[in-house]
Amino acid sequence: MARRLEKFEKLPVYQKSQELFDLADVIAESLKEDSMKEHLAIQMCSNAALIQAKIAGAEGGSLYSLRMQNAVLIKLAVQDMFNAVSFASMVKINEEDYVQLMREKVEEFRLVFVEWIRGFDKSYDIPDNWAIRFDTSTPEQEKMEELMFDEDRFFGEFNEDDEDMGSFDDFDDDEEDEDKNDDDK
Repeated sequence: MARRLEKFEKLPVYQKSQELFDLADVIAESLKEDSMKEHLAIQMCSNAALIQAKIAGAEGGSLYSLRMQNAVLIKLAVQDMFNAVSFASMVKINEEDYVQLMREKVEEFRLVFVEWIRGFDKSYDIPDNWAIRFDTSTPEQEKMEELMFDEDRFFGEFNEDDEDMGSFDDFDDDEEDEDKNDDDK
């Protein structure tokens, strides 16, 4: 698993998300005691963490629609985090005005984010039956969607992961050993 962590942590988009996370943490710590302090601090920090989790999720799979789903959630989390910072400034519960600094960090992130999602492989996808990416209204379109899905490529990714985790046979042996131990008692 460490191999995957190293891979996505090296991405410029992930590194920029770490800057957003660090800034959100600083801002959350700087909030004055107020009835909304805890709520805003949690909102900022949880959105910053969500951004990083969704980058990892998008990098964990190759299907275009799943990667874009994560990208949309990242965009929403960035907007929610920025809104929390703006609100804290409007109601004057932060010591300093971090809005401009957050705006600059969000813009830096956005530029790297756009470059990152443009690298997603649009040709590698499957229909999701929600008709967001695919219109399944015609039999021709349905047939084309079936042809787009490369089953060997999709399941090949799982086989690569299986090598790191061992095989299912290893689990069967463990269960047999437990059954034998139970019988011996």
